Amino acid sequence: MTTPSSAAIYARISSDQAGEGLGVQRQLEDCRKLAAELGWQVGREYIDNDVSAYSGKPRPAYLQMLTDISSGDRDGVLVYHQDRLTRRPLELEEFAAVVDAAQLRHVRFVSGASQLGAGDGLLVARIMGAVAAEESAAKSRRVKRKLLQNAERGLPHGRSVRPFGFDDDAITHRPAEVALLRELAARFIAGESLRSLCTDLDRRGERTVKGAPWQTHSLRYILSNPRIAGQRVHNGEVLGPAVWAPILDEATFRKVVTTIEGRRASGRRAPRRYLLSGLLRCGKCGGKLFASPRADSRRYVCLSGPDHRGCGKLTITAPPLEELVIAYVLHRLDSPALADSIAGRSASDAEAAALTVQLAADQDRLDYLARQWAAKKISTREWEQARTVVEGQVKAVQRQLSQLTGTDALTGLGVGGELRSRWTGLNLDRQAAIVRTLITHITIGPGTPGARSLNPDRAEVAWRL
Repeated sequence: MTTPSSAAIYARISSDQAGEGLGVQRQLEDCRKLAAELGWQVGREYIDNDVSAYSGKPRPAYLQMLTDISSGDRDGVLVYHQDRLTRRPLELEEFAAVVDAAQLRHVRFVSGASQLGAGDGLLVARIMGAVAAEESAAKSRRVKRKLLQNAERGLPHGRSVRPFGFDDDAITHRPAEVALLRELAARFIAGESLRSLCTDLDRRGERTVKGAPWQTHSLRYILSNPRIAGQRVHNGEVLGPAVWAPILDEATFRKVVTTIEGRRASGRRAPRRYLLSGLLRCGKCGGKLFASPRADSRRYVCLSGPDHRGCGKLTITAPPLEELVIAYVLHRLDSPALADSIAGRSASDAEAAALTVQLAADQDRLDYLARQWAAKKISTREWEQARTVVEGQVKAVQRQLSQLTGTDALTGLGVGGELRSRWTGLNLDRQAAIVRTLITHITIGPGTPGARSLNPDRAEVAWRL
């Protein structure tokens, strides 16, 4: 029998939380030593680091090795131990079939059964494979039970990367990051978009735990993750309070989640360019005015046609109208009547807190119904009937919360000169949220042909506050 001239060395480790690859490196060293003792020439080393052989997930290096064996590029295989090659009996049979089809007779292990193809080698490998599979299954059961137990006790889940806002123990707060998350949550509730917040974070040089720029999906995940409210989640289900202190209180967290759901339902994705989008009405037909940019100007236009159904006979230039509305809004915000209205929010805040508790209870009821159906303790019909009722209650509470928290955009604005100086520093999303808080709609009347400036009488404001 000839000695392999282009053998494969395969190495794998299931978990490498430190990311150093030391376990794989030891396997490679022992395989190289055996190759030298046997006089084999090594053609390539195939490495799957931090990849389980029991889970059934694809192992890129392993699959590439099988391809190379099938094509004849490899005439031998060296592995530290059989359980590094596979822990699944079915996969062992597939490996044996590939090796047999390629007429490869050189498969050796450093530890355990010495080789696969000699004598009863395959029989021994099958027995060892079955034992390894049972050991992996038992280990998996133990690990899952321990994870569930830790979750029920509110302990953090082991991880290689710490959560943003926490130290490496995933329990202790990092003050600077906690302050940042609270700021972002408040600004998001006040009307700023995730996109604009990420842009601001990038401008300020703020980075994620991994040192990467913030993206909307990562910021959305952190702000909507119950962990930030001091809740322990396991397999997508909140089990109860965690051992760490919350970064956001329950009421603020619920506002964040409600805002996310509301914006998801609206479907708005493109960055805002117009302050008054959705607020303007045509004074001729009552239809909505739509943003309609030209190469050299921004305009609001009453559009005709099946998609808009307006009269198509009214247009107004955006910048002077927006400047006029901003002046109205700043004057309104500086009025004593509105200040008294905002100061009297304590009653609605208490009501919002009660509604938040009710919303959490309703969500728990939905989770309970789902578990009862999964355990076959209730029928699909019973589950659907009960779910419809509870979901209706959830939507009603969310609508009430939305109405009560409608003045969040006004929080912390200040008054007088402070308010006016801060306005220009607010991004367009926050400005639009403030305008919508104060105004239900603005009716635009017909303009005078040939007029070079905006007549303020064209804009009739319907105030909300």
